[in-house]
Amino acid sequence: MSAPADAKLGFVTDLNDRLRDLPAVDALASSIASDQLSSKERVGVAREAIEIARARMLGGHNADAETIAAELAAAIELRSPTKMINGTGVLLHTNLGRALLSDAAANAARVAATNYTNLELDRVDGSRGKRGWHTSRLLTETTGAEDAILVNNNAAGVLLTLAALAPGKAVPVSRGELIEIGGSYRLPDVMKASGAHLVEVGTTNRTRVGDYVTALQVHECGLVLKVHHANYELVGFVSEVDVGDLKAISNVPVVFDIGSGLIDNAVPWLDQQPEWARREPGVRQALGGGADLVLFSGDKLLGGPQAGVIAGRSDLIDQIRRHPIARAMRVDSSTDAAMAATLQHYIDGDARSAIPFWRMATMRRELLEERVRTVSSSIGGSVEHGHSLIGAGSAPGARIDSPVLRLAGRQDLFESLLRDALPVLARRDAGDLLIDLRTVDPDDDRNLIDTLMRCL
Repeated sequence: MSAPADAKLGFVTDLNDRLRDLPAVDALASSIASDQLSSKERVGVAREAIEIARARMLGGHNADAETIAAELAAAIELRSPTKMINGTGVLLHTNLGRALLSDAAANAARVAATNYTNLELDRVDGSRGKRGWHTSRLLTETTGAEDAILVNNNAAGVLLTLAALAPGKAVPVSRGELIEIGGSYRLPDVMKASGAHLVEVGTTNRTRVGDYVTALQVHECGLVLKVHHANYELVGFVSEVDVGDLKAISNVPVVFDIGSGLIDNAVPWLDQQPEWARREPGVRQALGGGADLVLFSGDKLLGGPQAGVIAGRSDLIDQIRRHPIARAMRVDSSTDAAMAATLQHYIDGDARSAIPFWRMATMRRELLEERVRTVSSSIGGSVEHGHSLIGAGSAPGARIDSPVLRLAGRQDLFESLLRDALPVLARRDAGDLLIDLRTVDPDDDRNLIDTLMRCL
């Protein structure tokens, strides 16, 4: 037998030996050390690890099933929901769940989730009640709308509104407002799914009233849609048409998707209007300016649970509420209760102190600097001038001055912090690690220090 043939035979023999040496599923499953995985999950991990190891061996590579199983189990544990410390300074961090609920909203959600409630029961006479009646009432009080409906999220609000008011009809939208946001949400795709027909008007940077007039004359339109570009800015040689001008030339409803959910642009629950809020459209101002309907998120600047709100003319809300897909987009009792509690803060005048977003956004610099210096005294690093961001597709370009902790040359800590028992998400900057305590609960300062010390 030739030398190449001998080598090939030896390789095959060695491969067969290694394949035979792969552990049994039960034996490998029992060796997986995990407090979080059930015995059934460990068996599933073991099967997957053995298949991966076998495939690698057949491909001519070395593979250890035990190591692969340990890596798979660790990945499952790391991806399981857990508390995180947000050290990024991004107040509404989409990857971390956006707005934190107030204590009252969280408690209301818990009560609704663990008890029977009068979700669809009228306690006055015992008849079947109107789902979401109380929350709709609070929404009309806070926004000035005639009526309002709560849905899963703002994307659901856009889809439902288009499906109910413009099926098979044209909907003019400025080319400068054909937004895409995280998670592959593209407005043209949503419009297509709704049955409405997109009519692009104007150009990317400039849209005029006449562009809409032409579209309304040429097409059978169901509504006119204006969209706030909440996650980008248009600057330079630009122009757009406001809702008042749209209302003046339109014979169909004018719908304004503001997305970010600022209830009132004047921000009356604060001592003064923040600079960044001046460029954000408010729900009250949009309705007062001529919009027939305003759509916005619940878990952004409102500071409530994930939800979408459609607010405005009662006849249009009735039409939307009766649409067949409205039921598929309604929220559960916990979300409804959390939204009601959040809105109550605005009515009671304690939104600044009670709602975490507003509490973080208005935290005094001197208090933040004192906290950052306390952390620095324990773990090192320098205290520098920095900035926090609003986040979640809200107030693009807006920055809030904040002191930050810089750990020079320690970007290598990023993954270790994520894998800790109490994980921390920090910011990476040119090889350094930045931590902004504006988004850290003061009660977690000690926990933050402990996590950092374990990882250093």
